[in-house]
Amino acid sequence: MEKCKDLLDCFVAQSKHILDGNLVGIYLHGSAVMGCFHAQKSDIDLLVVVKDGISDEVKRQYMDMVVVLNERAPQKGIELSIVKEEVCNPFVYPTPFELHFSITHLECYQKSPTDYIEKMKGTDKDLAAHITVIYHRGKTLYGREIKTVFSEVDRADYLDSIWSDVENAAEEIVEQPMYFVLNLCRVLAYKKENVILSKQEGGAWGLANIPEEYAGLIEDAMTEYETGASMHLDKKLATEYAAYMLTQISNV
Repeated sequence: MEKCKDLLDCFVAQSKHILDGNLVGIYLHGSAVMGCFHAQKSDIDLLVVVKDGISDEVKRQYMDMVVVLNERAPQKGIELSIVKEEVCNPFVYPTPFELHFSITHLECYQKSPTDYIEKMKGTDKDLAAHITVIYHRGKTLYGREIKTVFSEVDRADYLDSIWSDVENAAEEIVEQPMYFVLNLCRVLAYKKENVILSKQEGGAWGLANIPEEYAGLIEDAMTEYETGASMHLDKKLATEYAAYMLTQISNV
């Protein structure tokens, strides 16, 4: 993550220039603040808070800046959302956002910037999970301190957010095994113990708390997360694991 310091410094400087007095703060979350950043598997997760809405002209200028900086980012790139201060405290769920970017949207923006900017706004349940991580483990890159900007996310809202991320795991785990194996662990860990864990920490929790028959699956997922080497997947076992974990999460 140290290699990304210059990139983050540049992101902060350019955000201050483009957003000027409208900028409240820039906050780092995800693996970068949870001690498990891996260049091959991790993105740079950022949340930008502004006082007021942003014009389409400013959004275009901001997106152009982000796209250029994204070329210097690790393999999975930058992921960011911009939200207004008024939805952070008291926290609003599902959370309205002003703009969002990740590398999955890069081609769409490049093809039609105007169309992208017009459509890339709305509400996002994932923001409850992101803001929970920021509140408990995040880092202020610029601006006001975290607990002066954000209120704590209600437990029910956070649970709904992380459940919506894994509820289709039984159907999707074969396509994204590492993602779902580890995320199911950390969702169950929160449901049982109220702990906010990274994927890596979730895997470690799973090894200590989930039936041994699934240990090899979890270990393989952790190895992929840590090294980037694709895990060998027993599809039948993975599907059984997903069904077991979803039942456990639902019944706690």
